[in-house]
Amino acid sequence: MKLPTAPEAATTARRLPLVLCAAAALLSPVAAWAQTPTSMYWAATLNGWMAAMLALMAAIVGLLSSLHHRERPANFLVGMMLSWVVLRATGTPGAAGLRPLLMTLLVLCGVQYLLRQMNFKRGWIDHALLIQCLVVPASLLATGGQVGLLGTVWHAVLSLELMAAMGWALWLRRSRLRATPDEAAAREFHLMAMLLLPTMLALLAEMLLTAVSESLWWVASPWLGLMLPLLMLALGLQVVNHVANARIDADKRVAAMEQRMNERIAEAERSHSQLAEQKLEQVTERERKRIAADLHDDLGAKLLTIVHTSESDRISTLAREALEEMRLSVRGLTGKPVHLIDALGDWRAEVVSRLGQANILAEWKSPAEEIEHTFQARSYVQTTRILRESVSNIIKHSGATNATISAAIQEGDFVLTIQDNGQGIPTELDGRLDRGHGMASMKSRAKQMHGQCLVESGPGWGTVIRLTIPL
Repeated sequence: MKLPTAPEAATTARRLPLVLCAAAALLSPVAAWAQTPTSMYWAATLNGWMAAMLALMAAIVGLLSSLHHRERPANFLVGMMLSWVVLRATGTPGAAGLRPLLMTLLVLCGVQYLLRQMNFKRGWIDHALLIQCLVVPASLLATGGQVGLLGTVWHAVLSLELMAAMGWALWLRRSRLRATPDEAAAREFHLMAMLLLPTMLALLAEMLLTAVSESLWWVASPWLGLMLPLLMLALGLQVVNHVANARIDADKRVAAMEQRMNERIAEAERSHSQLAEQKLEQVTERERKRIAADLHDDLGAKLLTIVHTSESDRISTLAREALEEMRLSVRGLTGKPVHLIDALGDWRAEVVSRLGQANILAEWKSPAEEIEHTFQARSYVQTTRILRESVSNIIKHSGATNATISAAIQEGDFVLTIQDNGQGIPTELDGRLDRGHGMASMKSRAKQMHGQCLVESGPGWGTVIRLTIPL
């Protein structure tokens, strides 16, 4: 920036009184109106209302700052408000000596609040303000109580300090907004600019009027002086708004914490339930294995002894069948999955053998594709019993000469079809197939596996049993 030369500075100095006189001439109509009784009445009334509102706001802000630790800097705003209220009350000539001292306290509180709002704290500023609170009354006492020019000078210095603090606070907000752009911070910056800039202009105008014309100052001062209490009221409302927003945010955080706590409790309950189920399953599995071992070691050994030592073919046959049923039950109790291809091999060998012994031609059809599925142990046991019951019905009741058993995988289901060319289910059952030849037991077993067992039959065209089990 280019500095003015000495001749230019001298010319500017000579023109300054002319500029001030021109401004005074332009403001003379406004001054004339301001000197009317009506204008003076409204000015005094507004100042009185403002003092009452500031006193009430000071009480509210003081209460909030005592209850909320984060709002402790608002105590300086309370001091600023109360200083202005007392300063206005000392408008009588006898109390003129107190005005510089009260102005000093107002500036101290105002500077501290504006800067601490932005977390700007410097020790030398605190010390300078405290020293100023001692120097101002000491200098006034040295004059012997005659405020005069010294009081005017101190008033101007203190006003400049307050304006500097306002400008510095705005600059700090602007710097913070540039560093971290945020919509809420931008709104707050614009609001503070709308509050601080008019107040700074009012203080500057009051100082200029003091230098230009004392009569103009006496007229305009009550109106220009309203900007500072208006600023303090707005700052007080801002504190109240911050506390209200903090309460709303706290309620939201509490609600979020309660929701997270409920979710964690629900998760803990689910984990506890899963652990309980796993523990129960482990206990059940151990008990199944124990029962299976007892059956195999005790009952199995005795049945095998009967098979090999009995002189009666019927007893030996019954013992062998009981031994096979026991082994099937033991296999189901152990809980080991069975490969479907192994199960199909076992079923084919047993079915072809039994039907062959009954002189019935058996045709077994296995799936064409490779089978990689497994069967749960219980499903294997139930399917084996359904197949045995079906083969027993063909041997005992159908009078068939041919039986076809086909296995297939269809859309994730295992489908087993048993068909014979026998005489079919008798008409005496009136179509109620579930009541004959163990059909109810077969369907119940299929339902336990979440599958279904369908039976189709008619006199003269045989019987078809279709078992469907989800894999």
